[in-house]
Amino acid sequence: MKTAAIVGAGIGGIATALRLAKRGFAVHVYEAADGPGGKLREFRTKGFRFDAGPSLFTLPHLVEELHTLQGNEVPFPFEKLDRSCHYFWDDGTHFTAWADKDKLSAEIEDSFGVSPTPTLEHLEYSDLLYDRTSSLFMERSLHRTKSYLSKDVLRALVKVHKLSLNSTMNAVNEKRLNHPKLVQLFNRYATYNGSDPYRAPGVLSIIPHLEHNIGTFFPKKGMYQITQSLVAAAEKLGVKFHYNAKVERIVVEGKKAAGLVVEGKETKADFVVSNADVYPTFRKLLKDQPAPEAVLARERSSSALIFYWGIDRSFPELHLHNILFSNDYEEEFKLLFEGERISEDPTVYINITSKCAPEDAPEGKENWFVMINVPSNSGQSWERLIPLARKHIIRKINKALKTDIEPFIITEERLDPITIESKTSSYMGSLYGTSSNDKMAAFLRHPNFAKKIKSLYFCGGSVHPGGGIPLCLLSAKIVDELIAQDHA
Repeated sequence: MKTAAIVGAGIGGIATALRLAKRGFAVHVYEAADGPGGKLREFRTKGFRFDAGPSLFTLPHLVEELHTLQGNEVPFPFEKLDRSCHYFWDDGTHFTAWADKDKLSAEIEDSFGVSPTPTLEHLEYSDLLYDRTSSLFMERSLHRTKSYLSKDVLRALVKVHKLSLNSTMNAVNEKRLNHPKLVQLFNRYATYNGSDPYRAPGVLSIIPHLEHNIGTFFPKKGMYQITQSLVAAAEKLGVKFHYNAKVERIVVEGKKAAGLVVEGKETKADFVVSNADVYPTFRKLLKDQPAPEAVLARERSSSALIFYWGIDRSFPELHLHNILFSNDYEEEFKLLFEGERISEDPTVYINITSKCAPEDAPEGKENWFVMINVPSNSGQSWERLIPLARKHIIRKINKALKTDIEPFIITEERLDPITIESKTSSYMGSLYGTSSNDKMAAFLRHPNFAKKIKSLYFCGGSVHPGGGIPLCLLSAKIVDELIAQDHA
């Protein structure tokens, strides 16, 4: 029986383990933390439950597919939401992005006083991008010649003039949409992979399709159920998870990965998969091997500053997902990526799972996950920046809700770029590895295999196809297929 050793029990590592076990491999997963999930974890405090990381569930069929491999249906209930997000602007404009297209159209007319037709056509364009590019850019390795010898490539090339490869996301949105607030709304999707809409390629307009055309979903007991269910499925297939097991080195013998050194002990493996950020994988686990310097030197994605607040009242004007927009979005991103600073008027995201799962907070209270985008850690004075950012966040929320939120915060925890790096080994605290701030970004992410070391593979958010739950799950699928090809 062939053996596979996986570094890290993030969602990509768990999914890879499940797939390889289904192929009959003996799979061991080594995780430095005390439990699985990586960024997709939860914690509880004073009667409140919080999902610690990713809060948006899209493309649920990717999770269903993994459970189907094991012969089971998805073991946790989830629901499709009737709206994707509530939006707020400082001038008093509110907007609800309804899933139903008729309700969405009416909302556009009521909130912005413009025809909904350009927005609906833009969503059709997003559908076209997904249809023509997803199988190539998201579901296959871009670094193997075989990937380009398919009908999918021909289908993409036929529409290459419509893929907006030479335009920025903002330029595409300004051209196609008919209100500046709608442009801002669709620009925000660049943040789904930690990028700048004023520099990221227009092809990223594929992202709204997932949310508006396919839909947003919610696991009825929280996002951490995704982690728990996949770990259970993997264990039923024989996967062994080792927690509090820090990997110190990937063993390379004769230009071939041959195992791991874990807590001073060497363990052999036929294949090694790193679910860790590719930067520390090379810098720490492969210190004596040549590193892909050009990839490692690329601009990092944004990071996040998150406050987990237990709120001592409920706010009916808020729902599961809420966005409070800044007044100068372009300036916010310039500070983020060029100045490595935090705007004094940040865009604020508030996620409240107790809206859909009342048991996540005591009766009459709410669990708030409050996040802003911040630069990756390059040595800023976070001790000074974080209190200032908290002040600006509260001011923003107070203006939107017309109240003083501070007295209602009865419990608080925090996650910032430094703690993101220390807890998840994400280099510089960046959430998605490298940014996608140029048109070749998809091709310049690290591939899912090592070019100079046989039997070494990579999954997770820092490599192809990118960050976020769906892309991490797809990275596992790509690794599984690469190993199957190489093993054959």
